[in-house]
Amino acid sequence: MNPAPPSPGLLQPIVAGVLSSVVGFASTFAVVLHGYASVGATPAQAAGGLLMLCLAQGLLSIWLSTRWRMPVTLAWSTPGSALLAASGLPEGGFAVATGAFLVAAALIVAAGLWKPFGRAVAAIPTALASAMLAGILFEICLAPVRAAGAMPSLALPVILAWALAWRFARLYAVPVAVLAAAVVMLLVTTLPPGLTASVAWPEFIMPRFTLTAAIGLGVPLFLVTMASQNVPGLAVMHAHGYRPAPGPIFTITGLASAVIAFFGAHAVNLAAITAALCAGRDAHPDPARRWVASVSGGVGYWVLGLGAGIAATFVAAAPPLLIQTVAGLALLATLGGALTTAATEERTRLPAMATFVTTASGLSVMGIGAAFWGLLAGGALMLLDRLRR
Repeated sequence: MNPAPPSPGLLQPIVAGVLSSVVGFASTFAVVLHGYASVGATPAQAAGGLLMLCLAQGLLSIWLSTRWRMPVTLAWSTPGSALLAASGLPEGGFAVATGAFLVAAALIVAAGLWKPFGRAVAAIPTALASAMLAGILFEICLAPVRAAGAMPSLALPVILAWALAWRFARLYAVPVAVLAAAVVMLLVTTLPPGLTASVAWPEFIMPRFTLTAAIGLGVPLFLVTMASQNVPGLAVMHAHGYRPAPGPIFTITGLASAVIAFFGAHAVNLAAITAALCAGRDAHPDPARRWVASVSGGVGYWVLGLGAGIAATFVAAAPPLLIQTVAGLALLATLGGALTTAATEERTRLPAMATFVTTASGLSVMGIGAAFWGLLAGGALMLLDRLRR
């Protein structure tokens, strides 16, 4: 009779958690920094914002996972960062953007505390939310193609490295692209004096509130964070047998997002893709022990946050189109998923496409950005269709 295989110890979930934090950071930190730069943050403010995101999501992952004994994995809002990149510089600069961050955080808290509001947000048609996200991502995802034409000697090695890694090890495709971009930058870029190997420090920013930024940036940031991060994150946990109460999660992450907004960080929320690394069987055969992976991932984000200054240094010194190339490659899969969801049902396809093209157009009316008008256009068409019926 063959002896039973030994039960895995803590090494397996620890490794899984570290892997989730490395993949999560390396895959999208360029998107985060590009988004901050687009709304007026200095390199130092962008690095400080990235550091605060790492510290907040690491702390919450450790605390909630330990408290609830389930793998609650937190992340920054990558779609939110893409929204910042697509929105451009608001009138009033980065202080106005941080005011919009606080508006989004307050709405997340409200969704957690006030159940009717949470249900209303959840009732936003998935097709329209996905189409809005696709419109936000579209411009960024064009960057690799534009870079290949404008600067082929710099962009093509990054794209080729990404494509080869995607073919043989898809999980590492974007980190490999980041590494290739770093090599290219080291070969062709001279780092500015005083920035080399700089350390990130949080910088307090007094928010400024404007109605146009609240509507055009704060509300869309709230919507994409809920629809593209929190809801899929809950779905990943449910698929692996975990049933956390959504209200407390939204409330806690919203409060944390409000605190870090004063230091230039936009939002923390449930992870989706990296959550599967901590909640799945690869983290541990025993579901009751997988929470260790999320704790390990939280510690990993603390360590990675120490490199935020160095990451911002390279991003600030590199050609902007090269950074956009990495960001575009990182978001291609998300764009594909959003378009697929938006166009799935024939009945909602036309309103969803109206949302997509309006959002992708970059339209700005009265200082309010295209994401809001896209959702309004699609919603109006959907309402007309229902009235006709």
